[in-house]
Amino acid sequence: MNVRGQHYRTIWPNETDSRVIQLIDQRFLPHRFVIEEVRTVGEMASAIKEMHVRGAGLIGAAAGYGMYLATLGAASASSFDDELADAAAQLKATRPTAVNLAWAIERQLKSIGAAQSVEEKQRTAFNTAQQIADEDAEYCRRIGEHGVELIRRLSKEKIGTPVNVLTHCNAGWLAFVDHGSATSPIYAAHDEGIPIHVWVDETRPRSQGSKLTAWELGEHGVPHTVIADNAGGHLMQHGKVDAVMVGTDRTTYTGDVANKIGTYLKALAAKDNGIPFYVALPSSSFDWNIRDGLKEIPIEERGSEEVNYADGWHNGEQVEVRVTPQTSAAANFGFDVTPRQLVTGLITERGICEANEESILQLFPEHRGGSTRNAADEVGEAGLSESRPTRRE
Repeated sequence: MNVRGQHYRTIWPNETDSRVIQLIDQRFLPHRFVIEEVRTVGEMASAIKEMHVRGAGLIGAAAGYGMYLATLGAASASSFDDELADAAAQLKATRPTAVNLAWAIERQLKSIGAAQSVEEKQRTAFNTAQQIADEDAEYCRRIGEHGVELIRRLSKEKIGTPVNVLTHCNAGWLAFVDHGSATSPIYAAHDEGIPIHVWVDETRPRSQGSKLTAWELGEHGVPHTVIADNAGGHLMQHGKVDAVMVGTDRTTYTGDVANKIGTYLKALAAKDNGIPFYVALPSSSFDWNIRDGLKEIPIEERGSEEVNYADGWHNGEQVEVRVTPQTSAAANFGFDVTPRQLVTGLITERGICEANEESILQLFPEHRGGSTRNAADEVGEAGLSESRPTRRE
């Protein structure tokens, strides 16, 4: 997507040294645009855990590249396999809720395990990491192709007045490799000339809506307005929201959706006001082994400092201030689960389906009968469109 009119991905190998992985360090957005260079699996694990990178698809891509970096470090270890297993465990421990993380690591372990020499394992790991990133970008582009039809219909009903879409957290290109999930239909609609406006939840405590979604929408020229998290229901009651579109970090094959904390409340408000609530996701965000999201999806609890403190820009510097009393305890649940009955539809790279087991499996029949083969493994059969170029200096 666009940054100052130039195309970027969120993560890519250095053009002159593929042993270095470059990524957009999102901690400094929207006030500074910083590119970080990562050289070891430990550095990649820190980047994921400390949220230099964030979002389901990007976490998966970062883990894929992290496993490639692990093969470089493992070459000098006494046991290549033990070193690789340790790296996989280190990466898996960084963020427990997003299913893309473990999916990418397991895909790498399978690919690397089929190679013979250390050099072949390293080449295989690099190629697999590139495939994971390319597929993520392509699948998100396809989500835009399918989802834009929903916006076209709403635009016709509104006779050309702007379609108002409400988002929560960041499910944009910054959360993936390119395009984004929930934002992909929005970008496609904007690029078609469909009048569209986005209500952007600030999404405390990390403020990923007001910092990231608002920034990337602005860079792409999409009209938008940042709102406090709790304003969404009010806007829905007064007819100022036509649809809600969010992303997900993990969705069960039965349609339960785990997403950033506060998503469930938006779904309840949308249901009460008769507003469609859509979840956009690539197939890598499905968990084909979990049936009951409320009982089985692990909910990440992050440090209380994210609630106690807020950061911003003051006199040309990024500063952090405390916003709660010193004596008050704080809890920081990262995600909640929206039950399937509150979800109007799931927008995937294969099309749009209802949030229930039968409808999902109609789109992904290879998972009937308990198969754990992920749709991303189908790329050789389904074929990818030509990959979008990575960012270049």
